[in-house]
Amino acid sequence: MALPLLSYSPKSQNVRVSGYEVGNDDKPKIYTTENMLSASDMDVLIEAAYRQMFFHAFKSDREPFLESQLRNGQITVRDFIRGLMLSETFRSSFYEKNSNYRFVEQCVQRVLGRDVYNEREKIAWSIVVATKGIAGFAEALLDTDEYLENFGYDTVPFQRRRNLPGRPEGELPFNIQSPRYDGYYRAKLGFPQIIWQNEIRRFTPQEKQVRAGSPANFLDMARTIGKQGSTPPNVSAQNIDYMSKVPRR
Repeated sequence: MALPLLSYSPKSQNVRVSGYEVGNDDKPKIYTTENMLSASDMDVLIEAAYRQMFFHAFKSDREPFLESQLRNGQITVRDFIRGLMLSETFRSSFYEKNSNYRFVEQCVQRVLGRDVYNEREKIAWSIVVATKGIAGFAEALLDTDEYLENFGYDTVPFQRRRNLPGRPEGELPFNIQSPRYDGYYRAKLGFPQIIWQNEIRRFTPQEKQVRAGSPANFLDMARTIGKQGSTPPNVSAQNIDYMSKVPRR
């Protein structure tokens, strides 16, 4: 018997009402199949879906079968997002490298386009992951009224309402807030690495770089050579014969 989804409420009133927003550079661009004009527009939409779910998709991470179905109109954008959530790349990069709570947080950010409201929401969706698996969790998340009202069947999910009232700047992108790997796996894989350098490296322009045959190359060698000069004799003034030095007149 599957457990029902626990109830959770938004953490503030700002997320429950529609706000007046002025368009700027932080406003996300909407990619949808409702206004497709050419085949290149579909390529841009697919790349946007990969960026939203994977942040970056290498050639080995792509799903050519799902892309072909989407291009031919056999599946919707919502089905394409479901396929990316169930792909081997998403499973190995997000599910296997994180706890259920962190996995839920990243899926809510990428699929619903917002941060989780509170810990109760994490617990509620984590129970779904534990009882129904990834496939059941993906289906339940895509069937929510929140997803259907904001993105429907034809729009790629995006980060909603990055500009919040009373804040000088918007929220950071989700890929920066929640990296793909948890701290344990980041340390295990060896990144990020901090290398401390005792020697300060300075940049020398090309026109000032010493070339082969330049006398500057031999400057250090010349400094190592000791000073060799004739030592003046130690002669006292009392021993000088002045009369023999004066020419005869």
